Amino acid sequence: MLPDTAGATKKDVLELAAKHNVRFLRLQFTDILGINKNVEVPASQFEKALNGDIMFDGSSIEGFVRIEESDMLLAPDLSTFRIFPWGESENRVGRLICDINTPDGAPFPGDPRAALRRQLDRARALGFTMNAGMEAEFFMFRPGPEGQAVTATHDVGGYFDLAPVDLGENARRGIVDVLEQMGFEVEAAHHEVAHGQHEIDFRYADALTTADNIATFRFVVKYIAQQFGLLASFMPKPIFGQNGSGMHTHQSLFRGSDNAFWDPNAQWELSQTALWYIGGLLRHARGFCAITNPLVNSYKRLVPGYEAPVNVAWSMRNRSPMVRIPDRRGLGTRVELRIPDPAANPYLALTVMLAAGLDGIETQADSREPVNTNIWEMSYREKRRLRIDDLPHALNEACDELEKDDVIKAALGEHITTNFIDAKRQEWRDYTTQVSEWELQNYLAKY
Repeated sequence: MLPDTAGATKKDVLELAAKHNVRFLRLQFTDILGINKNVEVPASQFEKALNGDIMFDGSSIEGFVRIEESDMLLAPDLSTFRIFPWGESENRVGRLICDINTPDGAPFPGDPRAALRRQLDRARALGFTMNAGMEAEFFMFRPGPEGQAVTATHDVGGYFDLAPVDLGENARRGIVDVLEQMGFEVEAAHHEVAHGQHEIDFRYADALTTADNIATFRFVVKYIAQQFGLLASFMPKPIFGQNGSGMHTHQSLFRGSDNAFWDPNAQWELSQTALWYIGGLLRHARGFCAITNPLVNSYKRLVPGYEAPVNVAWSMRNRSPMVRIPDRRGLGTRVELRIPDPAANPYLALTVMLAAGLDGIETQADSREPVNTNIWEMSYREKRRLRIDDLPHALNEACDELEKDDVIKAALGEHITTNFIDAKRQEWRDYTTQVSEWELQNYLAKY
């Protein structure tokens, strides 16, 4: 494993690359929709890359820029230098995660990483830093006979099952091994509830590092699964009748070394800051849902009966509301948001969550009382009495709510908001014009 590269200089990175026989360097970033992109350069161009002088065509990236303003510069974050622990030992590939700048060196307003940085700066101005941990579940499937993506699972395992039922165990071990070699502190790996579904949990970190880690995690999972003859997918709900994949996000604010969410003398040991933060998440949940749950398919996970939240409420132990407060207190006091799914852009997801929470703190938002009974079994009237709203039921409705939420739009910025909504409206139009198998089964012979 490489030494910690926090605070690394260009000289440090060049020396590490030479020492470990790095022949190619991937300059990695994500588009607005959260898809990993990269520009790869050979060793002869490393110094130019580290100087931030590598340019790419932004007009070819989803939601970035028009063709007439296409040039973009990749500004590497030197602390993210890692070497992929596979391939020939004399011909290694390294990677750096990059911010995106315009040709004049200014931050590009469509860069998701820059959007998160802006909210972290806003938190810092209020005296806070943000820690976060994201639990991205995923499925592994056997490819079809011609290598195509299908939903044939490799096992019939369930929650925490062991081999030989869980045939993905070796693949999970391979993923964990690579992640640890890349500096991740993996805390647990296990089979999830649905057939072929898995989870690997790694230690929380500051919000920007956590977003970087999720982007890396998704790439590593897909790459290693392929080496085991499996296809990994972070699609939220690939199989009807089975639990979908979530990306539960644990978050806390700190003032220096003190957890700002903990007050040992308060009710539930939750500080007023924590309650206001929760109030902000409740207030803006419908507005940021399009970001945390960005696919048509996302809303087939957010339905009753499959352990995913469908209501805007919070609780201590009950898992049916969208916000849960885990039992740990002291430095471990945190808020768990259960809405997000692993298709979300991690940078934008953390951006809107933090923006909502900070707005709650600044406006002293009402968190209401925790709901400790099962919301799924409540009547409509009872939910109304407790002011429990539904989350959006479909992507189009979520886009409507995003367009109405000025706090979330301001956090994203006009460029990201406009291009994201345009892409999602088109996705919805494409979906609604398709003729599904369900329609054929129910209508073709009947009418």
